[in-house]
Amino acid sequence: MASPFYITTPIYYVNARPHLGHAYTTIVADTAKRYHQLRGQDAYFLTGTDEHGDKVVEAAEKENKEVRDYVDMISGLFRNLWPELLISNDQFIRTTDADHIKVVQEVLQKIYDNGDIYFSEYEGLYCFGCERFYLERELVDGKCPDHEVEPKKIKESNYFFRMSKYQDWLIDHIKKNPGFIRPQRYANEVLSFLKEPLEDLCISRPKTRLTWGIDLPFDENYVTYVWFDALLNYASALGYPEGEKFQKYWPGVQHVVAKDILKPHGIYWPTMMKAAGIPVYNHLNVHGYWNVADSKMSKSLGNVVEPLELSKKYGIEQFRYFLMREMTFGLDSSFSEEALVGRINSDLANDLGNLFSRVISMAHKFCKGTVPENHPDLAFDSDWKLSDAAMEAVEAYDLAMDEFQFHKGLAAVWEFISRMNKYVDFTSPWVLAKDKAAAAQLEAVMYNLLEGLRLVAGMVWPVLPNAAEKMVGHLGLDKDAFLKDSAALGEWGVLKPGTQLQKAVTLFPRIDVKKMEEKAPEKKQKAPKTPELKPEIDIEDFGKVDLRVGTVIEAQAVPKANKLLQLTVDLGEPEPRTVVAGIAKAFEPGDLVGQQVIVVANLKPAKLMGITSQGMVVAAVNKKGVIGLSTVNTPVPPGTTLR
Repeated sequence: MASPFYITTPIYYVNARPHLGHAYTTIVADTAKRYHQLRGQDAYFLTGTDEHGDKVVEAAEKENKEVRDYVDMISGLFRNLWPELLISNDQFIRTTDADHIKVVQEVLQKIYDNGDIYFSEYEGLYCFGCERFYLERELVDGKCPDHEVEPKKIKESNYFFRMSKYQDWLIDHIKKNPGFIRPQRYANEVLSFLKEPLEDLCISRPKTRLTWGIDLPFDENYVTYVWFDALLNYASALGYPEGEKFQKYWPGVQHVVAKDILKPHGIYWPTMMKAAGIPVYNHLNVHGYWNVADSKMSKSLGNVVEPLELSKKYGIEQFRYFLMREMTFGLDSSFSEEALVGRINSDLANDLGNLFSRVISMAHKFCKGTVPENHPDLAFDSDWKLSDAAMEAVEAYDLAMDEFQFHKGLAAVWEFISRMNKYVDFTSPWVLAKDKAAAAQLEAVMYNLLEGLRLVAGMVWPVLPNAAEKMVGHLGLDKDAFLKDSAALGEWGVLKPGTQLQKAVTLFPRIDVKKMEEKAPEKKQKAPKTPELKPEIDIEDFGKVDLRVGTVIEAQAVPKANKLLQLTVDLGEPEPRTVVAGIAKAFEPGDLVGQQVIVVANLKPAKLMGITSQGMVVAAVNKKGVIGLSTVNTPVPPGTTLR
């Protein structure tokens, strides 16, 4: 029997609500787990939430909540979303769990006792948005590559992990283990980074700056750096080091992450495991970004896709299929509702759904609703080789799914579905049914088609579990027994003649976009009333307003003010300005960093919640409040005037 399989998602940071990127990563892991179950393996699937760090505290303050209440709320959103998307995770871990905290402190103490953690003063470039120090060579034009702001130089005494000690080992391990990080482009990216000397990792934060975290076991004045805490969840969830689940599942461990957290998972985590004596993972599977309107999703851009809304609108399995079929794993992909509807109507409704309903209906019409006898020599197989095509599809599917190339696996299935649809047209069962002399040949054709549907149902189950189980049930098979019989996917001729079939149903209805738009609630609402214009002014009055383009370099919530954000804005002046803006309900602080905004630069300074605001940010508003920020369509130097 195959060895156990263990798959993890990253644990999601609770400074924001679930979005398309979170859904994709989790559906990938779920698909991988189901595929390995289909192949007869004992599979275990872990996901959860990462709940410590500066940004969590900042997000809680913005919501005017105690940190514990805030993390409970956001963690609950993730936990409750996954069943809605047919996610079959076996465990949901939180980094605030007592068992996890215990493991983190034990591992820290072990590495400290071994001499791989030391105390030192450090001065470096720190990005508050990333919660990490940067090296000069990692910056882009002197700025953080993610937030596009210049990191601040800070000097602190902290604890450091001797990560540099394991640089040569890590390089050697990556080179000797193809597929350790995959696709290969990401292994190459890590190796490229490792060409430069690897610096030691700062693994603590002083409590004078941050108290929300796991205390260092050897110094109560410091908390653990969020990454050193979070990464250990993969082992702590299984009861490391002596837990039964750890002994059983850890040898088969694989991780799934997005490319933005490649470095922590490709460098920090392996060296941490090596230092702690934890066996290193088998594979790190890295995927790209979903772009919306040709841009990475961002709340400030207003292009964040809510997965639950889409799945309710178009169907959960339709949503799952689109994500797995559309993205080439490892590369970026574009998301649009038009593309989603196109996949539903073409692949699911026309190809699979139409084939299923046609074949089941013909079996009821021509074969009395039962699986007919199998006559291999009479099924036009010399012309179509349907059984050979089926085994070729299964082989291509297995190879692709095992390598996380889900789009290729599904493409192989749909190539076989296309062949089956053409086989229906070529053999024309409705014509054979009119010729009594062709009765055996009709049975042979119908058996081939029903057997083909059985194999299709098995192959689509990891992505479309409900639809697959419905197909299996209509073929008269016990779904639980079918999905446990991994050998059944590698065989042709499994269906037993005489098995009773259920009546045909529509698996995937076509999406009629026009009808959907007509039914949409917003169509029935009256157009919003345009606000009345303010009194007219002349050009001289307008000329007194000095509008300038500024770049947000820092953003943070204003304590005890749920509508206000404190922005530090570069207006091209010797010193950046502090601007207090009432936009907190519309934007996360982290999403604003690096954005260009329009500022009324000559507004008299005013104190808001004890903070002196040196200007005003121009925003679009309606009755519900701020709905967008005014900006420029191309980047311009800070301080550029508007006329």
